Amino acid sequence: MTLWLKRIGFVLALAFLVMTFVNASWIAERPTGYPRLLAVRGISQQPNNLPATLAAADGVCTADNIEVPVHDYIENTLPALQRASGMGAAMVSVDVAQSSDGRIVLLREATLDCRTSGKGAVSAMTLAQLKAIDAGHGYSADGGKSFPLRGMGIGYVPTLEETLSALPTEPILFNLGGQDQALSARLIDALLAAGRKVEDLGDGFMGSEAAIAPIRQRFPKSWAFSMEAARACTSAYQLQGWLGLTPASCKGGTILVPLNRQWQFAGWPNRLIARMAAVGGHIVVTGPASDGAEPRGLDLPEQIGQVPASFNSHIWVSDLWVIGPALHPAGDRRNGREKAETEALIAKRRENR
Repeated sequence: MTLWLKRIGFVLALAFLVMTFVNASWIAERPTGYPRLLAVRGISQQPNNLPATLAAADGVCTADNIEVPVHDYIENTLPALQRASGMGAAMVSVDVAQSSDGRIVLLREATLDCRTSGKGAVSAMTLAQLKAIDAGHGYSADGGKSFPLRGMGIGYVPTLEETLSALPTEPILFNLGGQDQALSARLIDALLAAGRKVEDLGDGFMGSEAAIAPIRQRFPKSWAFSMEAARACTSAYQLQGWLGLTPASCKGGTILVPLNRQWQFAGWPNRLIARMAAVGGHIVVTGPASDGAEPRGLDLPEQIGQVPASFNSHIWVSDLWVIGPALHPAGDRRNGREKAETEALIAKRRENR
């Protein structure tokens, strides 16, 4: 019995050594390139200590409980997207919706009541009606006593064409959400009509599997994924990666690597990067994960230091106003007041974690 236990122990130890060698990051060639900040909705207002599970829930408005604003940018508007590009974003994500007259516009929710001065469904409004609403109407940091952005977003809901003109060479991640294929078809047509070189520029698409299917067919070389598929690839790799395998679900897929769970990914970072590159996959570093919650982006400056220096893919960023200068301090164009107020905001954010 003792002999067999020794043999089993030896085999297990040998297997551990083999797995350690197979997945050793330092043996893999160091990747070329640099971290690419993916700014969610450009520069935006952040929810005030709102749990990720609640923020992601259907029907929950996150505009009426924001942190005290340190800037006046409104998500999914041209100033917010252009400022994000100037603050170090390699890519911006935008939410797309369709007006009643078939125009693609940038708005997060399917209804207007949460953030804007409009009422009802986006799809029930013409482009002219959407252009007349105030995109900053519903934001409040004190429970509705005051609305610091009210009146500042009139006419700010942009069309797809305006967005493409404002960001002619910058990659864009189009978020179709859970909407049906009608929006996908309209988006494809609009991109082609605008002459957008989707695959050459590195544009991406995310949404439900149904919404993404036509995108994959028309732009087969583009980055297109659903959160369901990304979770499947991520979970499969966490198991199979330690055997030196890249799961079939990760071919052309997306892996989400939370900051607090990097150790769960075999070969992190260099070998994982090489494995995903070999199957045409993408890696996205997200903020710390909470069980059962949607992934959130980085929003504290010290989080950048937790990303390995050799990482060369996308970093999901919720608050680029904070994260951009942390990664690219030489490009920080915030004035003294903005910096001081942002530091106070960061300190409060840390206390609430």
